[in-house]
Amino acid sequence: MNKKAERLMLDLGCGNKKRPGTIGVDYNSRVDGDISHDLNVFPYPFESESVDRVYIDNCLEHLDSPMSVMEEIHRILKPGGEVKVIVPYFRSPSAFHDPTHKTFYTVESFSYYDPEHPICKRYDYTTAHFKIQKIAFHEHLVSGFIKSLVVAIANKWPSFYENNLSSILPLHEISYYLKKL
Repeated sequence: MNKKAERLMLDLGCGNKKRPGTIGVDYNSRVDGDISHDLNVFPYPFESESVDRVYIDNCLEHLDSPMSVMEEIHRILKPGGEVKVIVPYFRSPSAFHDPTHKTFYTVESFSYYDPEHPICKRYDYTTAHFKIQKIAFHEHLVSGFIKSLVVAIANKWPSFYENNLSSILPLHEISYYLKKL
């Protein structure tokens, strides 16, 4: 029988919501992590190009150097590996409630990693390059009818939403789907 090779998937900063089928990495020993590691300390305990997929859910905004974290994720991902980043949207009140949040995220925040994007071409801050596959608002949150309409508009036209509607109808969460180049 041909066994499909196991895919190595990480849930960085997993807390008590580790995704099934992943290896949870968290500094807090009181949570569901499989590996205790401070994500502000580099290198992470994984070989270069050894990981197929990374989830980092409501964690990146707490870390000291998000660009260094993304560079480390790039290092450990296999070519073509994928990462899903979920963070509070910068217009959300919850982005500011938590005093441990250090960075805030907009529609363009990950454009600095996509070499096809004009922002990355102009500001060449890092060699960690990812293709932005998708940006999605409010994916994991329950919404009523009106908010569902706003979410639909935001997901269809993210820049339009951010520039024209987000200050009066703020959403809480934004997800970025990235692929290592």
